[in-house]
Amino acid sequence: MALHFTSEQRLADGVLERGFTLGEIPGILWTPASASASAPVPLILLGHPPLGLHKMYPRLVARAQHVAADGFAAATIELPGSGDRPRWAAAEQARADLRRAMEADEPVSDEIIDALILPLVDKAVPEWQAALDALLSLPKIGGPVGYSGGVISIGVRLAVVEPRIVAAGFFAGSFVPRAMFEEARQVTIPLHVLLQWDDEGNDRQAALDLFDAFGSKEKSLHANMGGHTGVPQFAGEDAAQFFRRRLR
Repeated sequence: MALHFTSEQRLADGVLERGFTLGEIPGILWTPASASASAPVPLILLGHPPLGLHKMYPRLVARAQHVAADGFAAATIELPGSGDRPRWAAAEQARADLRRAMEADEPVSDEIIDALILPLVDKAVPEWQAALDALLSLPKIGGPVGYSGGVISIGVRLAVVEPRIVAAGFFAGSFVPRAMFEEARQVTIPLHVLLQWDDEGNDRQAALDLFDAFGSKEKSLHANMGGHTGVPQFAGEDAAQFFRRRLR
């Protein structure tokens, strides 16, 4: 798939933001001001939940600007079935089943989690890899590559199948199918995992079990009190320090 830039703007801190399409997939690339005068820069892929790039943009651009301050490029793509991309019936049904279970205060079954997450992983990971092919072919993007945030199961699969990703920062805040625990045992790259201890939508024990399953020799778990949206500011700096150590 060919990458075509569709928009360009310079942000206040000198970061160049460019919208692009990769086939039918929208995305955004941010490059630091230093990229024009230096050797090719490392790249961090910014994962996000399936809420659509437009809705997630304020948080994504803030993350990208922090990444750029460290001299790294950042990029993201729209997830399958999100934003302006075509919906698919199975995912819509799984989301409806999830809403029903949560509104009724019922446990979310393994069947719902599998239907919600596994097809998304199967569709999204090859698209991330195609985006990585295209981004690394650009003159000022050179790697190494990190992956940060988003649906943790997508990150787990990418960490297993994509050798160009050398470090990953995960947020233990999304449902994890049981099948992903076996894949987690195959992850060997350095990991920085953030867990909100009182996350109302996350099974804390499942998050701890997943961390235990990771096969990486270097892995750290950073747990903070508070709910899903209560991540303390210093947690972002801890993650940034992790990527500075691994990508420079």
